[in-house]
Amino acid sequence: MRINLFKILHDIFGFETFRGVQESVIDRVMASQRTLAVMPTGAGKSLCYQLPAVAMEGCCVVVSPLIALMHDQLRSARALGIRAASLTSVDEDWRETQGQLLAGDLDLLYVAPERASNEGFRALLERARICLFAIDEAHCVSEWGHDFRPDYRLLRPLLDRFPQVPRLALTATADAHTRQDILAQLGIPDDGLIISGFDRPNIRYVVEPRDGPGRQIGDILASNPGPGIIYTQTRAATEKLAASLGAKGRPVLPYHAGLAPEVRARNQAAFITSEDMVMVATVAFGMGIDKPDVRFVVHAGLPKSIESYYQESGRAGRDGSPAVATLLWGAEDFVRARQRITEVEQARQQGERARIAALGALVETAGCRRAVLLRHFGEDPPQICGNCDNCLSPPASIDATTTAQKLLSAVYRTGQSFGLTHIEAVLTGKSNDKIIQRHHDKLTVYGIVGHDEAAMLKPVSRALLVRDALQTNEHGGLMLGPQARGYLRGEEAIALVLPPTRAKRGRRNNDINPADDPLFEALRACRRALAIEAGVPPYVIFHDSTLREMAEQRPRSATDLARITGVGERKREAYGQAFLDVIAEHVATA
Repeated sequence: MRINLFKILHDIFGFETFRGVQESVIDRVMASQRTLAVMPTGAGKSLCYQLPAVAMEGCCVVVSPLIALMHDQLRSARALGIRAASLTSVDEDWRETQGQLLAGDLDLLYVAPERASNEGFRALLERARICLFAIDEAHCVSEWGHDFRPDYRLLRPLLDRFPQVPRLALTATADAHTRQDILAQLGIPDDGLIISGFDRPNIRYVVEPRDGPGRQIGDILASNPGPGIIYTQTRAATEKLAASLGAKGRPVLPYHAGLAPEVRARNQAAFITSEDMVMVATVAFGMGIDKPDVRFVVHAGLPKSIESYYQESGRAGRDGSPAVATLLWGAEDFVRARQRITEVEQARQQGERARIAALGALVETAGCRRAVLLRHFGEDPPQICGNCDNCLSPPASIDATTTAQKLLSAVYRTGQSFGLTHIEAVLTGKSNDKIIQRHHDKLTVYGIVGHDEAAMLKPVSRALLVRDALQTNEHGGLMLGPQARGYLRGEEAIALVLPPTRAKRGRRNNDINPADDPLFEALRACRRALAIEAGVPPYVIFHDSTLREMAEQRPRSATDLARITGVGERKREAYGQAFLDVIAEHVATA
């Protein structure tokens, strides 16, 4: 059986060896065991059920949360020669699909959780031969997960009706609490948990305070010519930013839940097939994105949790090639996030506060960003990763504890109702009508901050807002927060991280998007033409990494081509000669 699995791996998927924990996961599936696999995006989760589906007798039922994601995976599976179909509300060929299922003519059947929990669907499966249940994006089953879907919690009766059929849950984002909940909800034993780690070493993490976001985002686009996603926090911001960026010549489209369904579908389809488009979107542009060649992801505001950030930033570089994830944040993001806590039920408020604190640790650290992320998921990473902004350009930091005490004292002594501009004026000893009329020039904090220290007041106020030592009232005035006491007494210290210079921030990421050679560009042009002819996105033909390997190895025959990673039998037969011809022409004219 082992030889057969490796033969399938090479002939169908075009790989010589398994990656990471793939082999361990597949071994459990083939032994009819129940498994939860926590694997980072881009680690090859889909192969863990696609390969067994081809190797085993019967059909693998894949539960997936979004129709767009199902159809994208469907295209990719069919391109490999796998017999795959979906049963969704938009599939008009459902009778034919049901017939194929009952006749044993399907390897994979993709369904939504709403259908999977339906009694009629269960009855249909009892008439078919099922070899595996794969529950994709399994964190949706947990109330502790960041994308909870109630219908996922209704899957257990379906799974238990087929006790002999192995079940495989897959997710890229689940902390320890969420993992235990998934195991319990889906009936998977504790020893069925396989964790491959959360590290995405090809992604460079960059975190910056928002300081002219239009310019900052413009610099990012100039440095990254490939496809990218920019996440905004509101629909209005999405529309405004998409129009602004699009006016500069780059193909840019918006995506949010307020757009008509046909517009969203059209924009998403255009992005999926493009090799340079930028999508400006709210988080409505979510799990349905399975585009492997996204070269950058930008968060124009604070995500709702570390888990959300990990998943959303993880949409970059799924093909394993270098990518960059940039987070732009402001203190007001933390203020709004804490205000939203009051809108959730009491039982979840403590968890929400913990999520905000974790984001604060990420944006404020002077150390490795990747280490903060990985520690959140229970890992023990090295102190330096070598591929985040802080590791590549270690920032300077200064002790701002005394400045924080002065700022908090001024907020308190002026009555906890004034904004930062007035507080700064008092601390620096300015004289104006507002200060004189309110006798703030008589306070002990008046004029206690010198010129050099004054430059620290704004970043210190931002740091105190992040830490909940400062809060704002409904008019924007500053007041002491629940964490203020420790800073006022000097029991809590603040090491202020000094942001890099603008020149460093705007530097071009040449190592993220290096200049490609003419052969690679010719292979991309060939792929583009084949994709248009086949009506599929270019990456369904071959990933960029496969084309780069072709450009390096320059295969001259079908046998040589079979040694290129990602070139399986079906794709070699369908497209191989076209790429061999491009390589031969390039070699002849070089």
